[in-house]
Amino acid sequence: MKKIILIIAIIGLSACNSSKEKNKVDENTSKEMISENNKEKLNDTVPYEDSVMLLGKANRKGFQMDAFKDWFNTGYGDYKVDSETLEKLKPLLKDATITVFMGTWCEDSQRETPHFYKILDEANFDESKLTLITVSDEKTTPQGFEEGKNITNVPTFIFYKNDKELGRIVEYPIESLEKDMLAILSGKEYKHAYAE
Repeated sequence: MKKIILIIAIIGLSACNSSKEKNKVDENTSKEMISENNKEKLNDTVPYEDSVMLLGKANRKGFQMDAFKDWFNTGYGDYKVDSETLEKLKPLLKDATITVFMGTWCEDSQRETPHFYKILDEANFDESKLTLITVSDEKTTPQGFEEGKNITNVPTFIFYKNDKELGRIVEYPIESLEKDMLAILSGKEYKHAYAE
């Protein structure tokens, strides 16, 4: 009987230690995710169903976490950019800033966000002019980044020039991401999928 109690005590102690070690790893990971430039926390995860979701400001590195890398890398790798439209788009992107609201839990976001990143990469877009906000399934963040932005569906890609919104793609493109981006950035009339 004493041996059984001793074995249970040893298992209990080792379980507590492994939990402490796990917390140390999580703390270190969180510290790594803090932006060097502005000391702002990025790529925060919270529990969601059987996994986690990103919540708050994020960047591309967040999509390389185990919970997200399969859909992101597959979507990115499989997407073929419309190179003809891209050539027209490149000069217009130079003066643009972009804010993306997406949910890592959302199938539309999982489909469109990797494609969007591939387009930006092929256009040599300066990623410092891109803000990525990851939202809950209620389309909210703890910091309120969505307030005043009328985020009803995700993903929402908002394009700005001189801090003025030019237009947005909401949930899915009308023609294609490249063609919709070109229409918005060239000032053509464009209505997203939920525009009235």
